[in-house]
This record gives sequence, structure tokens and C-alpha cells, in this order.
Amino acid sequence: MYGKRVAQWERAVEWPLMAAACLFLAAYAVQILARPDGVVAAIAEAVLWATWGGFLVDYIVRLMLTEHRWRWFYRHLLDLAIVVLPLLRPLRLMRFLTIIALIQRNAGSMLRGRVVVYTVGATAMTIFLAGLAVLDAEQGSGGQISNFGDAVWWAFVTITTVGYGDFVPVTPTGRVVAAGLMVGGIALIGVVTATLASWIVERVSLETDRSAAATEAQVAALHEVVSDLRIEIRELRESLGSRRSVE
Repeated sequence: MYGKRVAQWERAVEWPLMAAACLFLAAYAVQILARPDGVVAAIAEAVLWATWGGFLVDYIVRLMLTEHRWRWFYRHLLDLAIVVLPLLRPLRLMRFLTIIALIQRNAGSMLRGRVVVYTVGATAMTIFLAGLAVLDAEQGSGGQISNFGDAVWWAFVTITTVGYGDFVPVTPTGRVVAAGLMVGGIALIGVVTATLASWIVERVSLETDRSAAATEAQVAALHEVVSDLRIEIRELRESLGSRRSVE
């Protein structure tokens, strides 16, 4: 019952949370790339906190609806990090974990038959967010990453585990972002690989079931034909026996 209630809640808030995540991403990008002042800066900050409030409500509701709360708690530590990190000023750059967590939560339902689209979209989103985060950390530090292009290139080579070393974060927060990107990249690849394998196994199972059903139908049809032949042979024998007795 509890699991059903949690599933119903997650289905109900899936699209609202995705819309909130998009607003979050837009406000976060404006803050990092435009560096606005005055009213625009206040609106962007308000959007960030409002969307964070939505994630907080979602976390609390799911925690209350679940039956084994301690088990659910330590299995959803990333969701807890989404709620806690924005309150810690030095780690606010890790807010990009919000989008990554939502992507991974919906991976199973989104991925059926759309593996390539999901993989490309999720990877591009992760690279973009990590680029924003590391640029926010590295700007003004005197390091190598000083513009968004360099930040995106760094995120690309990091998530693919190539690591050329031409751009390296030098601030502690930038290195935290790098660690999060590495872990997130590995987790993303794991989710895609596991779901793709599950999808392939499911397709093979369906084909096997269809083949088995077809074979059973053919055997049943053949059994019916044999039964009809037996009846015709018996009737033919009886007819021949009658003619011989008459003669």
C-alpha cells in the first residue's frame, strides 16, 4: 500500500518537478552567465529558492508516505543532498545535482525504446550544468577555466573520462564539482547500460514467448488434423468391412 502511494505521488509530480527543474536551470544559467544586478538578480534568486522549496516538499512527502522510512532515507541520500546543499553557501554550486537526480529518477520510464534520445539528452544536460557550476567556481580565481566555452570543454572531457588535463579546476569548490561530475557520469552510464540491457532482455523474452505460442498453436492444429485423419480412416475401414460382409 505504501509503495503504491509513493508511486502515485511520483507520477503526479513528475511533470511539475520537471517544469520546476527547467525554471531552476534557466535562473541558474542567468545567474552564472549574465551576472545580473538589481531586479533580475532578485528574480533569479527567488526562482532558485522557490524551485528548491518544491524539491523540499517532494522529499518530505515521499519520506512520509513510505513504510520503511529509515531504509528509504539511506537509499535516497542524493535527494537529501538536493535539499541540504542549497542551504550551505560554500556548496551551492552543487545544485546541478538536482537535474541529474530527476533525470535518473525517471530513467526507467523514459528510456523504453528511446535509448539514444535519452542518452544524448541526459549527457548534454549534465555537461551544460557542470560547465555552469565549474565556471561559477573558477571565475576570478586566476585558473585556466575563465569562460563558458572552456568550462563546457572541461566538462565534456571529464564526463567521458578522457581527461586531457588542458583545463583543470584549481578551487576547492571546482574540484568538488569535478568529483560530482565524475560520479554523475559513471552513474548515468550505469543507468543507461542497465536499462538498455533490461530492454534487450525484455524484447528477447517477448519474441521467445511469441515463438512458443506459435509452436503450441501449430502443434494443436496438427493434433486436430491427425484426429480427423484417424476418424476418416476408421470410417473407411468400417465402410470396407460392410461391403465385404454384403458380398
